[in-house]
Amino acid sequence: MAAICRHAYVAGRVQGVGFRQSTMLQARRLQLAGWVRNLPDGRVEVLFEGEEGAVGLLAQWLGQGPEGALVSSVTLQEQPVQGVRGFEVLR
Repeated sequence: MAAICRHAYVAGRVQGVGFRQSTMLQARRLQLAGWVRNLPDGRVEVLFEGEEGAVGLLAQWLGQGPEGALVSSVTLQEQPVQGVRGFEVLR
């Protein structure tokens, strides 16, 4: 199956609750590649790519996030596949 890529902005109480670390663990469990980072405006930005079903599962998870998070919105955009390797937390 062909890889797909999504770019997400997650808003709400998503910083200071382990959101980036939890996203990385979920993405690696789903064998996705990409990155996650905090934004100065309080949102979290995520780029993730891989098998379509796994991408869909992470997109769904982002709507809830880890315990302690309170997600108010997730904005998803399709992106061309970037060809990134691994999944990391950007600082």
